[in-house]
Amino acid sequence: MEKLKNKVAVITGGNSGMGLATAKLFATQGAKVAITGRNEATISKAVSEIAHDAIGVKADVLDLKSIDNAYAEIAAKHGKFDVLIINAGVYKGLPLADFTEELFDELVGINFKGAFFSVQKALPFLNDGASVVMTSSVSSDSGAATASVYSATKAAIRSLARGFSADLLERKIRVNVLSPGPIETPIFDRLGMAQENVNGIKQYLASGVPLKRLGTIDEMAKGFLYLASDDSSFMLAAEIVLDGGIGQI
Repeated sequence: MEKLKNKVAVITGGNSGMGLATAKLFATQGAKVAITGRNEATISKAVSEIAHDAIGVKADVLDLKSIDNAYAEIAAKHGKFDVLIINAGVYKGLPLADFTEELFDELVGINFKGAFFSVQKALPFLNDGASVVMTSSVSSDSGAATASVYSATKAAIRSLARGFSADLLERKIRVNVLSPGPIETPIFDRLGMAQENVNGIKQYLASGVPLKRLGTIDEMAKGFLYLASDDSSFMLAAEIVLDGGIGQI
C-alpha cells in the first residue's frame, strides 16, 4: 500500500543527502514530489534520480521572495501541499573565540530564520490536515565545542514546532520534528579534507554511537515517511530521535 498516494510532498533541501533519499522514498510511496535547493545542477540531477514526474525548483531560504516564487510554481503544477519537509540547513563550526558575525548570521539565517519562513510562507499553499516535518538534531540537547551556534539553531527548530502546532490547531496541520544523530551524508565530501581525514572523522563519530556506526540517509527517510503519513496521525508537536542511542546510553 502506498502511504502517500496522490499526496503533494514538498521537500526543501531535497537535492542531496537526507532530503534526496526522502524524496525518492516518497515518490515510491505515491507522492507527487517537489524539491527545492540552491544549486540548479544538483536539482536537475536529483529530479532525474527521483523520477516519478518529480519537479525541482531553485530557492534560497535566505531570499524570502524566492521561497514565495518556488511555492507558487510548485502549486501551479501540483496543487496545494499535503506534506512539507523542512530539511534545508547547513553545519559549520568554529571555536567560540574565533566565531565571526558573518558565520553566526549565516547559520541563524539558514537554519532558523529560513526554516521559520519556509513554513510561514507555505501556509497559503498547505491543505488543512497537512503534515509538516522539521529537521532538528540530537545536538540540540547537548553541548559540543565549536558547535554552539549550530546546536542553538537546531534547538530553536524544536521550539518552533511546538509553537507552530499551537498556531495551526484549527487547521489540523500537524508539525513534528525528526532529530538525526551522526549520519553518513554527502556533507563529509564537502569538508575539503583528505579522504583519510574524513574517514577518521566518521570513525570517531561512529565510536560514540551505542550501535557503533553512523546512521544512513535511507533510515532517516523512513522516519520522515512515518511523520509525513497517516501512520503518525496522533503525533503533534512531537519529536522522533534517530540517533543509534547516542542521546540515551
